[in-house]
Amino acid sequence: MTAPGVPELRRVVGAIERLRGETVREATVRSDLRHLKVEFESGLMLIVAVERDDAGRPRFEVDLVTAPPDSAAKQQIEVRFE
Repeated sequence: MTAPGVPELRRVVGAIERLRGETVREATVRSDLRHLKVEFESGLMLIVAVERDDAGRPRFEVDLVTAPPDSAAKQQIEVRFE
């Protein structure tokens, strides 16, 4: 695995810092142990993964994402007929 650069490490630290005070709701690990997903009560999700790049070298990735809103409730169109 190649060592991450300073910008990548800063991004990881920033993502983890946002998790201060968060409460874990659920953690899921893929059966092949390549992905870890941690869901928090606030709707944030921390994704930790090891993927292969185009050359086949393993690459460590950390992402902090917001869960999508409830699509059923938010994407309804209200039409009024008069």
